[in-house]
Amino acid sequence: MGTSPGLGLARAPRAAGAASLVTVEFAEPDPQLLLELVRARMPFGKYTGRPLYALPEAYLVWFAQKGFPSGELGMQLRSMYEIRANGLGGMLDPLIEADRRR
Repeated sequence: MGTSPGLGLARAPRAAGAASLVTVEFAEPDPQLLLELVRARMPFGKYTGRPLYALPEAYLVWFAQKGFPSGELGMQLRSMYEIRANGLGGMLDPLIEADRRR
């Protein structure tokens, strides 16, 4: 079974000769990883210091097309891109609010 880096998403393998519809199973996201993602800030460029969750979608799409940086930042940007591209940004809202209150 393959996994999506960073989010703990598991994809069910497709059987040989299976129809084009693929079953996707989602594991629970790692809360610690999501909290780190909410606290992460862009370390360079036009958006230096901005939280990754607040980066413009077009910027994340640009990275997806050109290539994400290596290392932890690349994993975080890729994760943020996947979250936003799949309409899952709302799952970060409680963490963002809790982090603002701390």
